[in-house]
Amino acid sequence: MNDATEPRRARAVGINHVALEVGDIDAALDFYGAFLDFDVARRSDNAAFVYFGDQFINFARGRRQGPDERRHFGIAVDDKDLARRRLEDLGVKFLDGPFMDFLDPWGNRVEITTYAKIQYTKADHVLRGMGLSHLRKTADALDELRGKGMAPET
Repeated sequence: MNDATEPRRARAVGINHVALEVGDIDAALDFYGAFLDFDVARRSDNAAFVYFGDQFINFARGRRQGPDERRHFGIAVDDKDLARRRLEDLGVKFLDGPFMDFLDPWGNRVEITTYAKIQYTKADHVLRGMGLSHLRKTADALDELRGKGMAPET
């Protein structure tokens, strides 16, 4: 938070993308494409850019570090149960804890969450363009947003 004596700072608007290091671009596209529907915007032997509407993941070849323990990113999906079933079909083992976390084949920790139950919100026109205009936030998610002045009053 700024007070009058501090210089103004840029306001974070959101996360545009996440860059993940993977061992093989084709294998990453196959793995993530087995449980997520996305568009591949660009790809080469060293990188791929997969879009979820107005956001993207950049797969970059060259993972060197060990598996992530706490560092992770979350992907909001329309159907968490479907994602779980597809991941189980792939033989993915979920990590202990209250969330649906797993390690991808390169050790990147991923959390799958349900779009309807979290504060994160896509603009209506983006959802429409993604064919997801039917998605609605739960009352709890809307209450959290209202508490911050970020949702319409009922």
